[in-house]
Parts: sequence; C-alpha cells; structure tokens
Amino acid sequence: MGAGMDLELEGKTALVTGGSRGIGKAIARELATCGCSVVLTARGVEALDLTARELGQETGQQVTGVPCDLTSTEEVERMVEEAANLFGGRIDILVNNAAAPGGLARGPLSSIKDEDVLNDLNTKVMGYLRCARAVAPYMVRHNWGRIINIGGTSARRASGNLSAGVRNAGLVNFTKYLAEDLGPSGVTVNIVHPGATRTERSAPMYQEQARQQGITVEEVEARVASGNSTKRIVDARELAYVVAFLASPRSIAISGEVISASGGAGQAVFH
Repeated sequence: MGAGMDLELEGKTALVTGGSRGIGKAIARELATCGCSVVLTARGVEALDLTARELGQETGQQVTGVPCDLTSTEEVERMVEEAANLFGGRIDILVNNAAAPGGLARGPLSSIKDEDVLNDLNTKVMGYLRCARAVAPYMVRHNWGRIINIGGTSARRASGNLSAGVRNAGLVNFTKYLAEDLGPSGVTVNIVHPGATRTERSAPMYQEQARQQGITVEEVEARVASGNSTKRIVDARELAYVVAFLASPRSIAISGEVISASGGAGQAVFH
C-alpha cells in the first residue's frame, strides 16, 4: 500500500484571514501540517500571537501573526506586503475567512439596521475583495495561486438572518468573477460553504442552549445535526481537509466552484 495522496503543499506559503480561532485556526493548522508556511491575520493581537506560537510549536512550520483590520484598504495592503516579505516575495495561497460569525443583521425587516448590513458586507465581501486584490499580483507574477473563500450555507436558503445570506450569496458570484479574471494566470478560486461546524466556541454554546431549554447537550447536538445527511456535526478540522485539497496543486481541475462542506445540509438539489 502507498502512503496515500501527497497534496504537494510542502514549501508553499499561505495567508489565512480570521486565523486566530475557529475555522480559520483549523485551516491554518492543516496547511502548516501539510508543510506550508503560514501568516495568520485578525484584529486581536493577543489571540493572534498565541495562536501563531501554538501552531508553530505544534507543526514545526513558520507561523506568524500579522494584525489587520480588513475594513481598511491601507491596512490590508500593508499586511499583505508584510506577509509577502516574510515569504521572500511569494504568497501562494489565500484563505479568505474573516467575518462576524452568523451575520449582524437578523430578525424581521422592520428591525434591520443599515449599519449592520453595511458592516457585515464591509468585513466579509469587501474584506475578501481587498485581500484578493492585494494578493493577486504575487500569484500572477509566479503564474500559480489558490484562493479559497469561506462562505456559508446561508447562501442557499432564506432565513431570519439577512446579512449572512446576502454576503454569502454575493461571495459565490465574486468567486466566479475571480476565477475568470485570474484563471489565465494559473490561479484557481473556489468557495467553501461551512454549515454548523464544531469549533472551540461550540461546547460552551451548546451547554448554554441545553441549560436554557432544559435538555441534555447530546440532545442539542442531535438537533443541530438533524438537518445534515450524515446526522453529525462537521468538525472544523474536517472542513480544513477540504480547504487544504483546494489549496493544493492537486485541485487544478476545480475553479469557480461552490463546495458545501456541511455534512449534507438541506435537501435542495443543485445542478
């Protein structure tokens, strides 16, 4: 038996936004485990430094935190330049992940505030745009690159959360635009939709829901998983496996595509 598929990520360089916790941290860990040097970015300096140190020690790879507010074009351009300098002028992989979890504008139409929607779009859609625009010249120069946008299954259903659905649906179109624009330069671009995903935030959240509803944590988790084909909650590291494949040279046949890594959430059929 062989050793299985080598993702050929050894020596690649990656930038992961929203990388200090949750899904971003899991993706950064997997990329580093596969041999990438990684720059993490987020707003919170302390959490960023702790995560960079933890992942560096765990994987033996260069993992560096560079703080950045993705709502500022100037800060994004400075951060990307700093990241590229750390990597000898290369950024091979961009994972756009930073966002307010779940979206800010929720509830009935009468309660929706303009500033909540605009803040959500500024962080997630515009933030992804700023990062892609700043990173693209490095990828084009080397005729190789991978951009993975992290969206969300709210792109595929209407719910009580307006801005989450709007931002994620918009990112699908943005992903295809980038794929068409950068494809001739050897860059592929795809979007991954997480559903309910187990991160370090999950246990306290499920415990609180169980307390409020007077049921067990296991019952809460079963409800969360009930809409998935697999009837289990996807772990952040399992989502990271999908992203690592898309970040690799092996994924060359896939670009401009939407991949749901939710364990089969929903019953809609997509052609």
